[in-house]
Amino acid sequence: MIAEAGSNHNRSWELAERLVEAAAAAGADAIKFQLFRAERMYPHGAGSADYLEDDEDIFEVIARMELPEEWLPLLAELCSRHELDFLVTAFDEASLDAVDPFVPAHKIASYELTHIPLVRHAAATGKPLLLSTGAGTSDEIATALAAARAAGGADVIVLQCTAAYPARLEALNVGAIDDLRESFGVPVGFSDHSADPVIAPVLAVGLGAVAIEKHFTLDRTLPGPDHRFAIQPEELRRMVEAIRAAEVALGTGRKEVHPDEEELRVFARRSVFTTRTIRAGELLDRTSIAVLRSGKLDHGLPPSEYPRLLGARATRDLVANAPVRAEDVEL
Repeated sequence: MIAEAGSNHNRSWELAERLVEAAAAAGADAIKFQLFRAERMYPHGAGSADYLEDDEDIFEVIARMELPEEWLPLLAELCSRHELDFLVTAFDEASLDAVDPFVPAHKIASYELTHIPLVRHAAATGKPLLLSTGAGTSDEIATALAAARAAGGADVIVLQCTAAYPARLEALNVGAIDDLRESFGVPVGFSDHSADPVIAPVLAVGLGAVAIEKHFTLDRTLPGPDHRFAIQPEELRRMVEAIRAAEVALGTGRKEVHPDEEELRVFARRSVFTTRTIRAGELLDRTSIAVLRSGKLDHGLPPSEYPRLLGARATRDLVANAPVRAEDVEL
């Protein structure tokens, strides 16, 4: 369970620290930030992003969101104190080199799926990769995976993702988790950009997702492009609890009798019972025997034997409401 802080620190150390504390309090396994530099992401004059509903050039927006590199060791140490894995999405090779000493795995963002030089660079570290696939095609995913493996990246988790902020439930395509697993033979997770904290993550777990990533913020009204679609601390806690409950509910995946079922398996399973007194030598019929639930009485012959028992002869006197056993009849 990865709590995606992203750039929601707003370049405030106090805010970053509170995000770490909130992720830990919610029960997440990891918190992830992002490291990028505007000059290595967009050219000047790239224009505005329509989804932000703001005319400001994207270069300027990104420049205001940059995480200071000097925070990396401080954040790593802070996460360690809170028993959280520290992750950072790096958006270029230089940023990846900066984060590599501090993280146990590398994340490739959806829009970097086709940035094959970056994928190779990350894979060459030998650390596991999390590969988001928002706005990606199967062919692009296959190309990225091949590049990662060729560079030494043996452990890759592919994340189903919809690159929309926020993503509508109708656009999430959580069912693609099965397709990705079958197509590429790798573990699959889910990076969720929807506003709901529970529905898609729990569904993803039910489909076998091994990792869930979700943007969160301390307050959706804070300035910055990623706050408005992120969930808040209480929602993050609800999501983690729902995911853990879903994991428990999934069980072993094998159809078997659970210990919780044993009482009613014995009490409510049916067998053949007498419905009245039967004399030795009497032929059994529908007036004298029936298939009934056993309750706390002993079990008799199973219901599958009932048709064969009709017309059978009682070998001894049988009292009413007693289980019929093999030795009680002559077929």
